[in-house]
Parts: sequence; C-alpha cells; structure tokens
Amino acid sequence: MDETVSDQQDNKGKTVAAGFEKPSLPKRFYKDVTVADEDGQPAILLDGRPVRTPGKAPLAVPNAALAEAVADEWRAQGERIDPHTMPLTKLVNSAIDGVVGQEAAVVDDIVAHAGSDLLCYRASGPEGLLALQAEAWDPVLSWAAGAWGAPLSLAEGVMHVPQPEASLAALRAEIEPLDALKLAALHVMTTLTGSALLPLAVARGELSPEAAWDAAHVDEDWQISQWGEDAEARQRRKNHKADFEAAANLLALS
Repeated sequence: MDETVSDQQDNKGKTVAAGFEKPSLPKRFYKDVTVADEDGQPAILLDGRPVRTPGKAPLAVPNAALAEAVADEWRAQGERIDPHTMPLTKLVNSAIDGVVGQEAAVVDDIVAHAGSDLLCYRASGPEGLLALQAEAWDPVLSWAAGAWGAPLSLAEGVMHVPQPEASLAALRAEIEPLDALKLAALHVMTTLTGSALLPLAVARGELSPEAAWDAAHVDEDWQISQWGEDAEARQRRKNHKADFEAAANLLALS
C-alpha cells in the first residue's frame, strides 16, 4: 500500500533526541504540487499522489480556487515543511477530520458563544475605552438586530446576561445551513475573537476581516496603549491573526 503524506511526515519528522529538544520539522519529500479532479472534487497532489488529512481522508475541497490556495501553501515550503506556515491546510484538515459528521455540535458551540458574545460585555470605564467599544461594536449589534431580528442584551463587566432565546434561534437559523468547511472557519474565528457576531459579519460581507479583528481587540489595544506589550504576547497575537485570516480566506473561497 502506498504511504500517505501524513505517514511520510510522521516517519521523517519524529526523530527527536532525548531530553527537551523540539522535534525537527519533516523534510520536504516532494517536488511538484498540482491540483486535479479526484472523485468530482479538486484535490491537491504531491508528485501525482493525493494529499491526505491526518485522519487519512483525501484532502479534497469544493472548488479549484480553494484547492489552489491550499496548494500554494505546499508550494511555498522550503527544505522542510513547517505546519505553522500552512494555516489554510490545517483548517481544511480540521474541517474534514473533525467537523464532517459533527456539524450540529459545532453549530451548538458557535451559538453558545453568541449567548455570551464579546460585543455584549462593556467596561465600566474609563470613558475613552467605553467610546471605543461603542464605536466598534454597536454597528455590528445593530446590523444583527436589523438583518436577522436578533437583538442582544448588553451588560457591564463580566457578569453573564441571558440573551433572548428568539435572537439565538435566529442566529442558529443562519449558521445551520453552512457546510463543514464554512462551519470550521466560522468556529475558528469565533473562538479566536470571543464573538460569533464578528465572524458572521465577515461571512456576510458586513465587515472586512481586518475590521473584525480590530474590533475583537479593542480592549487589548486599549491596555497596550496604557501599559505597553511584551514580545511573547505580540507573537501570540500574530499567530492567532494568521489563523483568523486563513479562516476568513476559507470563507471567501468556499
């Protein structure tokens, strides 16, 4: 039986010295990356062999544009394969292996985030922060209330405020028809921002990904403006933003 891509990565990337050394990245084992039809769907091929997910499923996607975007991540790899530079591949893998067949559970989790959405929890002060929150968040809340009949209640501080069941049901009705790829993207964006409304606004073209990311970090940016930012936090945010942008790209391409 032919070895899958995942098998090759495992065999080539797990030689680790004793102690606390990090495992080395697997060497690039292919030359050509192409996109071809596999069972009616565009699939990514490495030297003519189909890429498979960690769960051994074919890495096939709904359209050629998305397939080429994933293929470009594989083409961009150098002497070694660095998964951290392949956020779109990682997300498609997660959708195929973890969301297909579990769509209802993913919808439930996104709706649960809407029930405690970041945009609904306002600071008690100072006035400058309150103004920034209102400027970034109120238009999104107004849009959701008008577009979907889903008004949400506001609270001060972190004490939970129950949201109207009718509003959550309206949001669920918008999310449930999405396929596994879109749900995976929406779930990643929701988890990274603490908001279901911001990713939904991106999905519907109401906000750009950059505007949604900035809106999700109003509080953090305020704190940075007051106290500064350390290097570790800066790198962590950079990594999270790359994942967020990949998810937004997946929404746009799928």
